[in-house]
Amino acid sequence: MDNTVIQGRLVDLDQMAIYGASVTIHKGCIQEIRKLKRTSGPFIIPGFIDAHIHIESSMLPPAEFARLAVIHGTVASVSDPHEIGNVMGVEGVEYMIENSRLVNFKYYFGAPSCVPATPFETAGAEIDAQAIDYLLSKPEIRYLAEMMNWPGVINNDPQVMEKIAIARKHGKPVDGHAPGLRGDALRKYAAAGISTDHECFSLDEALEKLSLGMHILIREGSAARNFNALIPLLPEYADRVMFCSDDLHPDNLVKGHINLLVQRAVASGLDPLTVLQVACKNPAIHYGLNVGLLKEQDPADLVVVKDLKNFRVLQTFIEGQKVAENGESLIPRKSSPTPNKFFTGFKKTREMRVKPGGQNLRVIVAEDCQLITRKEIIPIDINGRYVTTDLNRDILKMVVVNRYAEAPPAVAFVKNFGFKKGAIASSVAHDSHNIIAIGVDDQSICEAVNQIIAHKGGVAAVSGQEKAILPLPIAGLMSDKDGYLVAAKYTEVDTMAKSLGSKLQSPFMTLSFMALLVIPELKLSDQGLFDGENFQFISLFE
Repeated sequence: MDNTVIQGRLVDLDQMAIYGASVTIHKGCIQEIRKLKRTSGPFIIPGFIDAHIHIESSMLPPAEFARLAVIHGTVASVSDPHEIGNVMGVEGVEYMIENSRLVNFKYYFGAPSCVPATPFETAGAEIDAQAIDYLLSKPEIRYLAEMMNWPGVINNDPQVMEKIAIARKHGKPVDGHAPGLRGDALRKYAAAGISTDHECFSLDEALEKLSLGMHILIREGSAARNFNALIPLLPEYADRVMFCSDDLHPDNLVKGHINLLVQRAVASGLDPLTVLQVACKNPAIHYGLNVGLLKEQDPADLVVVKDLKNFRVLQTFIEGQKVAENGESLIPRKSSPTPNKFFTGFKKTREMRVKPGGQNLRVIVAEDCQLITRKEIIPIDINGRYVTTDLNRDILKMVVVNRYAEAPPAVAFVKNFGFKKGAIASSVAHDSHNIIAIGVDDQSICEAVNQIIAHKGGVAAVSGQEKAILPLPIAGLMSDKDGYLVAAKYTEVDTMAKSLGSKLQSPFMTLSFMALLVIPELKLSDQGLFDGENFQFISLFE
């Protein structure tokens, strides 16, 4: 096998230095790094690692996600497959592993710790402690994925603690998920062995978690965006911070990935070497990843960039193979099978109706670019036969439909989506991935839901006779089409959603978290309105 030689200015994160170098690659590894007197040319940096992502949120299977990610210099991801896990259980996790093997990209998966996420919703599967033990025995499964059941941790729930003990037995870290958790509860959570958190939405919260030994992931995805709040953690805590996207829709992935966070961090005045430590080195060390860091005998996982300001990717290499060059992916497209679980029939408009049950209505208040919601108590007119939407006050109707069995829809009301007509619906609804829809009238909502049912998964927008849908036949979460075509179709559906009046940056991503019960304050599952602070169902009326 012929050697590959790359010359340029090498970024050495061990020495925190930059120098001219010639890098010789042989049989997928760095055979030699020879220092040069010349210090011109492009920069050679380690590959970027997304320290926490749900690949399913890109609406692409792993083989297709990789084709888009490598053009941005991403060579590896720490991926929690709990989206497909909630739909298909261990079978879904194994699907992700098998699909990832089709391409040259470094996937490191977690064992989903909370499937289902809570007992207050209907999921398609369960992953118990025995299944966790089975998954963590696999070399592809590198950690116990985000422990969302923080009440179970701090109250020593036997099943939760057994899963954490199994991770310890296998010598694998435990990821956290504890938005807003502070004080004594946080101390108990960290003491249980939780090593990371990607849910901080304030600097004070992050600093408290750091003080307890946790690592903080700065998240910038399609819905939750915490970069501005948390980037002040650098440079003081540079050795215990990582970058992640968590959930990234296909239109955003086409535009950029971890490279955009690196670019923004450097633009804020931070030293590029410090930023690259966060983006490349820290995840590899924390999770024990076999990802090269530009040292002799390392796997040749590296990126050639034009400069350390804009980080325009010229070439990406994974184990010595060039996988991207000048914005073009060199990974060949692979076809993907389409396993799924979808067992509900078409719905009728009358199933969406709500009879008055009091003078005041509990309303979910969505927050742009955040997973948390607020709650408002709003007086309503109870003279009518049914409670209806109120466009003047931006109060819309939301439904969650069980997609795993025939059951009546759960109905609630929501503010801040801003629709003036029509409805949107999706089978991407964290974490159980039932069908979720929001709209201005029952007919539009029902039509949007039935579009999803007809295609056995997807995201859809409807307004009168106008309809747009992106089918998602893989578990109702992912498409089997070319990633760029998926991104274009998603953009079309998203554009239509915004034309209905929404001012949200990503209405579908925000919609998908309206059923995520483990994030406060108020959410809706297929079983009813849920108080995320007290972890119990609550009446729609006060």
